[in-house]
Amino acid sequence: MKLIIAYIQPEKLGDVKRELYKAEVFKMSVTNALGCGQQRGYTESYRGVEMEVNLLKKLRLEIAVNEGFVKPTLDAIIKGAQSSKIGDGKIFILDLVECVRIRTGETGGDAIG
Repeated sequence: MKLIIAYIQPEKLGDVKRELYKAEVFKMSVTNALGCGQQRGYTESYRGVEMEVNLLKKLRLEIAVNEGFVKPTLDAIIKGAQSSKIGDGKIFILDLVECVRIRTGETGGDAIG
């Protein structure tokens, strides 16, 4: 079992979801996030005052998958989120030690579904 965490551009969520659905990955959590990477933000003028905006809006996707779904999930996220520009995002893959479905008490891969 793996936990896939992806940071993507907010406007790419629809494309990523569409690609995940094609890969038969339907379960995910999505939260708003702020961050910066190589692009380092930008400067903006507000009422004549220059301001540096270095925390940009991103979305954080968390998807728990069984081993057989890791590669299709990664490929779907990349296909949906990629624009070939700085700031497309990052994907992290973590080992998932345990998973428990609260409703039924199922554990492990059965709990992920």
